[in-house]
Amino acid sequence: MNPSEYHIPVLLGPSIDGLNISPSGTYVDVTLGGGGHSSEILRRLGTEGRLFSFDQDDDALRQVEQRHKDAADGGRWTLVRSNFRYLSNWMRYYEIDCIDGLLADLGVSSHHFDDASRGFSFRSDAPLDMRMNQQARLSAADVVNTYSAAQLTSLFRLYGELRQAARLADAIVKSRGQRELHTTGELASLLAPLLGHDREKKDLARAFQALRIEVNHEMDALRDMLTAAVRLLRPGGRLVVIAYHSLEDRIVKNIMRAGNIEGDVVQDVYGRIESPLMPVGKPIAPTDEEVEANPRSRSARLRIAEKR
Repeated sequence: MNPSEYHIPVLLGPSIDGLNISPSGTYVDVTLGGGGHSSEILRRLGTEGRLFSFDQDDDALRQVEQRHKDAADGGRWTLVRSNFRYLSNWMRYYEIDCIDGLLADLGVSSHHFDDASRGFSFRSDAPLDMRMNQQARLSAADVVNTYSAAQLTSLFRLYGELRQAARLADAIVKSRGQRELHTTGELASLLAPLLGHDREKKDLARAFQALRIEVNHEMDALRDMLTAAVRLLRPGGRLVVIAYHSLEDRIVKNIMRAGNIEGDVVQDVYGRIESPLMPVGKPIAPTDEEVEANPRSRSARLRIAEKR
């Protein structure tokens, strides 16, 4: 497979420019994916620069590792086979006290949707899996077949922002009482009639998104990673994040504006916000041309902040 076909990097130029890369700096790409962003960071780094790239998906690692072998052998690139929620632990392991920039592209790789066997999409019939780390224990099948109606309602409402959350949960519990759900096709067929015809595909995508977030503990991982990033960034260092749905974008916005996940603003006696980060510019959306070339970029929003 051509590496460029594995995953098309979203907002590549603006995100890398947002890092304001110093050739001798130390940077982290916590979402390696197909390697597009990491490749561009490495291209801008000099011989003294360092890049740490995180990914827990074996498919992604196999695609990218060989491509950057020279950079790895030269000490410029380090592949970290781990969930980015352990950013702090790994930087301590590599004796890195401060970093000059961190990039996070929170979108799911296009490869995951295109590979039907991974179970991320309702458009193909495949096992209900959705695990980013295929060594993890919890799968989407486990969630739909073991969670209570209240738990399912909560995750559909919180992670999918679905008005029909309770109806979807009740339908799943009732159906599995007769026969467990094991494929994406079975789940999609069960849920589709409960959704408005004009929003069926969009709401199915939200339901599957909610399951994916739960299976991979994405919100907890995001909170842990961003909290560690704020601590690790040196003054003047940049935090660059591409978010795709309102829940994760709200968390990113909160930490960039207030310096904490909850968004609790602390002001000094003059009414100025006291935060370790300072937002840089306004959120950036993809151009019409990028959306046309890569439809999955449609909902992307890029936010940039600098450590004070």
